[in-house]
Amino acid sequence: MKLRSSFLFILFVLLLGADAVKAQQKPYLNPALPIDTRVNDLISRLTLAEKASLLGYRSAAVPRLNIPAYNWWNEGLHGVARAGQATVFPQAIAMAATFNDGLLKEVANVISTEARAKYNLALAKDQHIQYMGLTFWSPNINIFRDPRWGRGQETYGEDPYLTSLMGTAYVQGLQGNDPKHLKAAAAAKHFVAHSGPEATRDSFDALVDEKDLRETYLYSFKKLVDAGVESVMSAYNRVNGVPISVSKILLTDVLRKEWGFKGHVVTDCGALDDVYLTHKTLPNKVEVAAAAIKAGVNLDCSSIFQSDIENAIKQKKLTEKEVNTALATLLKTQFKLGFFDDPKASPFYSYGADSIHNDSHVNLARKVASQSMVLLKNDNSLLPLKKSDYSSIMVLGPNSASLDALVASYHGVSSKMVNFVEGITAAVGPATRVEYDLGAGNKDTTHFGGIWGAGNADVTIAVVGLTPVLEGEAGDAFLAENGGDKKNLSIPAQDIAFLKALRKGVKKPIIAVVTAGSDVDIAAIEPYADAIILAWYPGEQGGNALADIVFGDVSPSGHLPVTFYKSINDLPDYNSYSMKNRTYRYFGGEVQYPFGFGLSYTTFKYDWGTQPAKTYTAKDTITIQATISNTGNINADEVVQAYVKYPSIDRMPLKELKGFKRVTVNKNGQQAVEFKIPVQALQKWDLKTHRFKVYPGNYKLFLGSNANDEKLTAEFAVK
Repeated sequence: MKLRSSFLFILFVLLLGADAVKAQQKPYLNPALPIDTRVNDLISRLTLAEKASLLGYRSAAVPRLNIPAYNWWNEGLHGVARAGQATVFPQAIAMAATFNDGLLKEVANVISTEARAKYNLALAKDQHIQYMGLTFWSPNINIFRDPRWGRGQETYGEDPYLTSLMGTAYVQGLQGNDPKHLKAAAAAKHFVAHSGPEATRDSFDALVDEKDLRETYLYSFKKLVDAGVESVMSAYNRVNGVPISVSKILLTDVLRKEWGFKGHVVTDCGALDDVYLTHKTLPNKVEVAAAAIKAGVNLDCSSIFQSDIENAIKQKKLTEKEVNTALATLLKTQFKLGFFDDPKASPFYSYGADSIHNDSHVNLARKVASQSMVLLKNDNSLLPLKKSDYSSIMVLGPNSASLDALVASYHGVSSKMVNFVEGITAAVGPATRVEYDLGAGNKDTTHFGGIWGAGNADVTIAVVGLTPVLEGEAGDAFLAENGGDKKNLSIPAQDIAFLKALRKGVKKPIIAVVTAGSDVDIAAIEPYADAIILAWYPGEQGGNALADIVFGDVSPSGHLPVTFYKSINDLPDYNSYSMKNRTYRYFGGEVQYPFGFGLSYTTFKYDWGTQPAKTYTAKDTITIQATISNTGNINADEVVQAYVKYPSIDRMPLKELKGFKRVTVNKNGQQAVEFKIPVQALQKWDLKTHRFKVYPGNYKLFLGSNANDEKLTAEFAVK
C-alpha cells in the first residue's frame, strides 16, 4: 500500500512538473494549442521589420524567437525539381493523357515523400536553401486554350473538368491526409486567365468576359479551393485592366469571400514589380506593396514587401493590422507543416535518403509514362512487335538519346535516366542487333545519318519532334521563336526532311516516335511512318515505357488532353481570350485528332446497362451504366469518356466532358462502368443575373473513346 502511495505521489509531482514546463513554454511553441492562438502569439512578439521580412519568399531568420530562415520557392510539377536526385515523372500534360487521376494522386504522394526526405536531410545539415523546402508552387491548372503557348506542357490540357480532377488528385496526394499536418503545401497557379503570350506576359492584359472567365478560366481554381489547396499563385498578367496581384475583386471578393479560400496567396516571381514597371497601373513600390496587401496577397515572390511595407505604413497607405492579417494567414501554412514543433513529432520525420528515387518510385514513373503515350497510327497492326521476329533494330533521330526530351520543363535530375535508345536496347537483350544514329540536327534539311544502317535493319524506330528549349517558359525555352511560344504547329523542318529521306531509303517498317508537350502537325510526317506514337516528354523512364508499348508488354492507352488542329490558321488570334472557336468545347471544324483520341492494340464494344431517364430537375443526378467488352486478343485499358451536348442556346459549348473511367478489360472479357453526373454540373453562367444556373431544355449524352466518338447516345430533358 505504501509503495502504491509513493508511486502516485511521484506521478503527481511529474505531472506538476510537466504542467510547469508547459506554463513556461511560449504559446506559439505549444502544439497543444489551436493554430490561431499560436499564430497570434507569434505575431505579437514580432517587430514590424520582422513581419515584413517574413512576408517575402526569402524570409530571414529571427534568432531571438528561434525562427530559421526559409525559402518558400519550391517546384514539383512532375517530381521534386531543381533539388538534386529525385524521381522524374512524365511532364504534366503527359500525366493528363493517362486520364487516371488516381495514378496522379500516387505520383503526388511520392513527390511529397521525396520532398519531406530532402527537407529532413537539409535540416540535419542546418541548410535552409531554395528548392529544399515543403511549399510547392504546383500544380499549373491554367487552361491550355491555344497550342502556341509554350507552357501548355505544364498543364493538364484544354478541358476544365479534366484539369480540375487531375489538379485535385495532385493536391490531395501532395498535401496528404493527416488531419493535423500538411505533408507538403500545394499552390494552384497561375490565377487567372494566364496562358500566353509568353513574350508579353509581364504587360499583357487578358480581356475576358464574365461568362468565359467563370466557365473556363476560374472553373478549376474553384474546384481546387473546394479540395483544400493550401495556396494560390497570382499571375503576371492583367485581367480586364487590373494586374491580378492587386485585384481585390479576384483575390478577395471571389477567391476568399465567395469561394471561402482559407490559404495563402503568393505572387508569381516579380509580379509586383510588373505592376509599376510594365503594367504601370501604380506609380511606385510603396503603392504596390499597400495595394497587394489590401487585395489579399500574403507572400511576395520579389522584394517589394520586404523593402516597402514599412514605408507604406509610414505614409499611411497601410496599417500594421492589415499586415498582421496577411502574415497570420501565411504563418498558418508553416504551422500546419510543423515548422514550430519538435521535428521528431512529425509523422514524416523518419523519411530519409531511402525515400528518394527508390525502386517503387521508379516503377511508378515507368507505369505513368506507359499509360501516357498515345498511339496515333498503326497501319496493318504493325505494333506490337514480336521480339522473335526482329533480329536487328535501328533506333535513330535527334531525340532518340535526348535528355531534354525526357525531362521537360521544371524538372528534377536522376542518375538513372533511360532514353529511348537505352530502353529499346535493354528490352531486346544482347542477342538482338541494335544500332543508334543521331540522324538529323542543326536545322540541316539535306544531310542525314543512319539511313543506310536503317536499310539493313528489320525495323526502324525514329524519334523526332520538339524539346523544352523549343517550347516552354519565356527564358527557359531559349530556342523558341516567340519568347517561349510556338509560332506554328510544325515539327522541326529537319525532322520532316529526315523522315522523308528515311522513308525513301528504307522499305521495311518505320515507327515514328514524337516528343512534344503540345499539338504538333503529325500530318507532315504521317506518310513516312507505318506507326506513330506520341511520347510527350515522358520522364526518366521514357525509354523503358516506350519499349513496353512497342513490344506489347503494355497496350497503349493514352488519350489526348488537347485537340490536335489541322492548322494554326483555324484558330483565333493568339491574344484573344474569348473561348469562341477554341478547344473541342467550341471548335466545330475538322481536326487532325480530336480531344480524347488514342488508339489501342485491341478493340472495344460498348453496350448500355442503364440509360438516362427521360427528364431531370436541377436537383437530380444522372446515373448511367455501360458494359465495355474487349473484342480483341490483348488485355488492355480503355478510357471511357462521357460527354454532354447542350440545348441550342447562344454560347453553349458544343459538347463537354462530364466523366471518364479507365478500366482494364482482359481479352474476351467485360467490365461495367458507372457514371453519376449531378445535373448541377451542367450549370452555365447567366450574364444577366451574374449567377450560375441550369438551363432547361433538351440535352444529349454520349459515351465513347474521344470527343468525336459517339458509341452510345441518349437524350434527356431538364425541366
